[in-house]
Amino acid sequence: MRALISFIVGLIFSVGLVFGGMTQVHVVRGFLDFFGQWNLALMGVMIGAIGVHSVLYFLIRKRKTPMLDTHFHVPTRKDVDPRLLAGAALFGLGWGWAGICPGPGIVAAASGQTPFLIFIAAMIAGMGLFKLIEKKLG
Repeated sequence: MRALISFIVGLIFSVGLVFGGMTQVHVVRGFLDFFGQWNLALMGVMIGAIGVHSVLYFLIRKRKTPMLDTHFHVPTRKDVDPRLLAGAALFGLGWGWAGICPGPGIVAAASGQTPFLIFIAAMIAGMGLFKLIEKKLG
């Protein structure tokens, strides 16, 4: 039952990403182009997502446990370290350069279009490279 509910929630999320325009590279790049032809189309998507999250997070955290798990998985660290900054910078640069965010990229890869498949392959390779580097350094 948990897997079915997770699948349905993921499907609804995917449909929302498609309808919101998050899987369209030109829409994402247009939103990030502050000094060119700035396209505010994703502003409504962001405001809606932040609003829904804010309300539901507040309500859900009042529960003792989540509906589909034994406990909440909430980050406890509050500090900002170089690793966090580097990761955020890489994420932002990759998203801005490619015009594809990882979540919408996975959804768009279902279309079979080569740019999205290349993006997903590069993302997986990057995660693998990070694990190798982390092992060597840690």
